[in-house]
Amino acid sequence: MPNLNARAKLLAEMDIEQWQLLHAERLEGYQQPDISLPDSVKLLFVSPLVPAGQDAEFLQKVLKAMQLQLSDCRHLYPNQLSQLSQHQLQWVWFSACAPTTVEGVKEINSPALSDIDGHNQNRRQLWNQIQNNA
Repeated sequence: MPNLNARAKLLAEMDIEQWQLLHAERLEGYQQPDISLPDSVKLLFVSPLVPAGQDAEFLQKVLKAMQLQLSDCRHLYPNQLSQLSQHQLQWVWFSACAPTTVEGVKEINSPALSDIDGHNQNRRQLWNQIQNNA
């Protein structure tokens, strides 16, 4: 079994900077660390898909319409939401996943970004949610 340094080098060679244990609850005694967000983060984008390419561009357009910038937004996978601790969030956007209540935060629920961009009905539903919560 390779030592820890060898594993880190192997991950670096594969351009893997970060990894997450998917089923940490299966490890006896293991507690996942809390996730604290900087005060500057106003919108949490919760999705099994990390926005990239056209989806990231579309997300940026929606944020701009909400008078937010990409720097005001963070992505979490749905299974990470239970780790959320300190935050000053105003919005939580659940995309392509089931919503979970986050106290005192406005909520948006939508299909995947790729299913909104270019689909007028989905865009209208998203915009209505934003307008109703503003």
